[in-house]
Amino acid sequence: MTTSTNVIRTRRVPTGRLTVQLAEVRDEGGLLPDRYRPVAPDLRGFGGTDPLPIDATRGLRDHVDDLAALLGALGIDRAHLVGWSMGGGVGLQYLCDHPAAVRSLTLVNPVSPYGFGGTHGVDGALNSPDGAGSGGGTANPELVARLATGDRGEGSPLSPRAVLANYYLKPPWRSGHEDAYVEAMLTTRTGDDHYPGDSVASPVWPGVAPGTRGVLNCVSPLHFRLDGLHLVDPKPPILWIRGEDDVIISDTPLFDLAHLGAIGAVPGWGGTPAQPMVAQTRHVLNRYAAGGGTVREVVVSDAGHAVHLERPEEFGAALLEVLSA
Repeated sequence: MTTSTNVIRTRRVPTGRLTVQLAEVRDEGGLLPDRYRPVAPDLRGFGGTDPLPIDATRGLRDHVDDLAALLGALGIDRAHLVGWSMGGGVGLQYLCDHPAAVRSLTLVNPVSPYGFGGTHGVDGALNSPDGAGSGGGTANPELVARLATGDRGEGSPLSPRAVLANYYLKPPWRSGHEDAYVEAMLTTRTGDDHYPGDSVASPVWPGVAPGTRGVLNCVSPLHFRLDGLHLVDPKPPILWIRGEDDVIISDTPLFDLAHLGAIGAVPGWGGTPAQPMVAQTRHVLNRYAAGGGTVREVVVSDAGHAVHLERPEEFGAALLEVLSA
């Protein structure tokens, strides 16, 4: 029987764009072959990375350029990328911009290639030309306030701890490292330049459209969409692994105002369809495969948005397979 001991070291690395905080993992239990060097950077505005403002009009390219600068500073010319949630979108955009620098891409419950909110259909058609229903104005203000004040309790269903337990994870599963995860959530920089970002009024339900700054605007379909993923060359292999019971990235996503309107949680809904996030991702990846790429979808039952935390054995086995291909 092999016993695994992971030693995590955190450090800050200066680049030509900003200073990035990253965690490096030394795996002493033999879970990864010796030739792999796990590196987990914080995105700007999260963790210990410099909280530079996010220009959302570039979609996720501020994050992509930060990652390229970091890999350059580390002397890494080609990497296996693993991206969770919005990080999956960063990985997809990185693949579009730097395909020769990607050995493989693993998507873990990723944001749709057509952003978050404000679209319908598998091809990500906008619900409104102004992107209504997406962007900074769609965040719950109580959650934002509790992040900003450092709420570590569970007295509200919108406290960071409750959101982690009830939405990121599939109840009733709770992590033994929950306190550490909550502390990490509380490093989120809030405001118009960070989370959730700014917004503008819209004449179209639900009355808000994306602004030009911050986290939720950089994943608005007005600024982020990957219609041309199937055209990249070369095409490294893509692993798409997701929890079957994810309620955040779903075809009926609980953080999408259109779905919330459909179930009566947001007033004034007039039939705007929910964003089919999983179907959109499958559509884009099917086009990638039809264009000559290799795609593998792994669906893990009885797991939610944080499948890598809830079901690490299944996640690790799938990841090792793509790393060894």
